Amino acid sequence: MALTATPRVRRIQTISLALLVTAGVVNYVDRATLAVASPLIREDLGLSIPDMGLLLSAFLWAYAFAQLPAGALADRLGPRLTLTLGLTCWSFGQMLGGAVTSFWQFVSARIVLGIGEAPHFPTCARVSRDWFNIRQRGTATGIWNCASSLGTFLALPLLTFLMVSFGWRAMFVIMGGAGLVLAAVVYLVFRNPRETDLTPGERAFLAEGDAPNASRPVTWSSWRRLFGFRTSWGMIVGYFGCIYMTWLYTAWLPSYLEIERHFTLQKTGLVGSIPFAFGVMGGILGGRVVDMLVRRGVDPIRSRKIPMVGSLVATAAFTVVAALTPSDTLAIACISASLFLVYLSSSSAWAMASVAAPANCTASLGAMQNFGGYIGGALAPTVTGFIVGGTGHFSMAFITGAVIALIAALGYWTLIQEPIADEVLTDRAIGGLRMAE
Repeated sequence: MALTATPRVRRIQTISLALLVTAGVVNYVDRATLAVASPLIREDLGLSIPDMGLLLSAFLWAYAFAQLPAGALADRLGPRLTLTLGLTCWSFGQMLGGAVTSFWQFVSARIVLGIGEAPHFPTCARVSRDWFNIRQRGTATGIWNCASSLGTFLALPLLTFLMVSFGWRAMFVIMGGAGLVLAAVVYLVFRNPRETDLTPGERAFLAEGDAPNASRPVTWSSWRRLFGFRTSWGMIVGYFGCIYMTWLYTAWLPSYLEIERHFTLQKTGLVGSIPFAFGVMGGILGGRVVDMLVRRGVDPIRSRKIPMVGSLVATAAFTVVAALTPSDTLAIACISASLFLVYLSSSSAWAMASVAAPANCTASLGAMQNFGGYIGGALAPTVTGFIVGGTGHFSMAFITGAVIALIAALGYWTLIQEPIADEVLTDRAIGGLRMAE
């Protein structure tokens, strides 16, 4: 008979998802402040479009390289403390953005923001593993992952309102203050499983399908050895393309609508949010598709691979159409379809982190995946900025993104074949230590 969640576990699951979604929304609203305020910041600080591309990438480079220690930190400290510290750090970085007076000061503030936000998604992946049964993890992942598109959807109208009402500097400070309040709420409300007096039945439900030693802390040797598996590199390569496409639109959609489509600031704030509403739906659906495939007998690895690869290929097709069409309506429709699919792909990828390695390495492997993703995310604003600066149009930048999405889909499909077994990871780690001795 299948194990079921007790009312207490279901309540904890609901509270956990509510906190993760709220934190994810704040996370992505904070990221979007620079893109939304781009025209005013360029004017105020005297920056060019390529300068803005570099500034947009400053956050992403810091975020990418902070992933690697952030994942290990989440596995060692647990989600409660890691998420609290991350929220506090990124909120201070956001507030600093409202006080800058030069390009390099802004770069520094965005680096602080990137370091603080780095633990968020690996921590979410660990929460999915800790508080959800293996048959629930895809849906749980889809729910918290949809916060990325929901946050961007809310960001455009919300931040436009704050910017028009109070100025772009006050907009940064207000959002930073909101993040600090949320950090306190997370620390006071959320609990890790080891901080909860769970019954044997509840522990069995949460640990179903996990290796016997899944609760032991991750070691440096195990973390390092994760880089030696094809599965790890498949996740890194596949997510590179997924996040490149995400940040192609997240960083440049407002400017694209104003420069290429000649939209006003107010119209950009309204129309520019539409594609990210579709992203919310794609993020949620991606998790449900994963769980549906598992319930129908598809093995956990393939249940993630199939939707991710298919959605990346389709994203590339819609992006090419958006690049070439003269119709504003068709362009918005294709961008909406692209973001629906790319967030479906993202949820599938994060669901992979909960089944591709032992439980005690979930955040670590998820962080490695996110590291690869945000190398792509860091390149997207810079590459796009230089292409647009050189050509005066976005069409070639969109086509470049489509090619990268296709390459990522191919890498994801060919490299990921099976999960990383606990005993193999442990044996390799022990062997590596002996060789070192």
